[in-house]
Amino acid sequence: MPPSNLSSLTPDTFILTGIPGMEQLHVWISIPFCSMYLAALLGNGILLFTIGTERSLHQPMFLFLSMLALADLALSTTAVPRMLALFWFHAREISFGACLTQMFFLHFTCMTESVILLAMAFDRFVAICFPLRYGAVLTPSAVAKTGLAALLRSFCIILPCIFLLRRLPFCGHNVIPHTYCEHMGIARLACADISANVWYGLVVPFTVGVLDLILIAVSYGFILLALSRLPSRAARHKALHTCGSHLCVLLLFYVPAAFAALTQRFGHSVPPQLHILLANLYVLFPPLLNPIVYGVRTQQIRDKVVKVLRTTEK
Repeated sequence: MPPSNLSSLTPDTFILTGIPGMEQLHVWISIPFCSMYLAALLGNGILLFTIGTERSLHQPMFLFLSMLALADLALSTTAVPRMLALFWFHAREISFGACLTQMFFLHFTCMTESVILLAMAFDRFVAICFPLRYGAVLTPSAVAKTGLAALLRSFCIILPCIFLLRRLPFCGHNVIPHTYCEHMGIARLACADISANVWYGLVVPFTVGVLDLILIAVSYGFILLALSRLPSRAARHKALHTCGSHLCVLLLFYVPAAFAALTQRFGHSVPPQLHILLANLYVLFPPLLNPIVYGVRTQQIRDKVVKVLRTTEK
């Protein structure tokens, strides 16, 4: 088919339906979603403000944490405001370009978070296994380069999805049974072979995610080996405690991400309402809980947040 005919089959707009079969409950569902989004904005905002204003927190561990907070804010803000507009004002239409943009930033942010979590595992590895070299290895320059590498890798991985979608004809199909645009949700509307989209959308992110997880597991393997050699039980407990927050955040990120990705492609027996609800919670729960996990479990952050809040009250 000539390119001109393909472009004529590209819809000007898509229609987001929200959660199929639960349209009457959209307003009620929006209440906890909006509350979680506002709490995520507040929690991550306080975390970023505290790290930014307290010079004692300008250390690699907390700089990586601030990157994670920024990524969390980007993830939730890419999806939730549009979702709430759909629930409250029935704003179902989204332009083709805006839909691709939303899809790009959703997947781009997820890939970026995976690299940041890997960097945080490496930070704990160096701090526990090579404490005397920590300052020499994780310099401010190294931290900044890690952040840029995370952005560049994510951009290179997700950009081909845009071209894979733009090449497809849609033959007038423009109704997306979801609250936001994501790669396979758009591709399934096409009236052409989407094998390339299926394989790229599954194999590449899955391979990258598994590679990150393997490297994280290797880091923690060395950490556990180093801890087993510590003579003091108190020292082992303190070192494990510093890793506990990171492990909680890893579970919050990877478990829902894996479930959402696999059910999207293979979970034909999973009700669509459940899949979409879980996909929505995936863009809300990590941004909501990450600052709480670090705020509760990390004494340095907890103390500094209290100090900042007391200062603002005065």
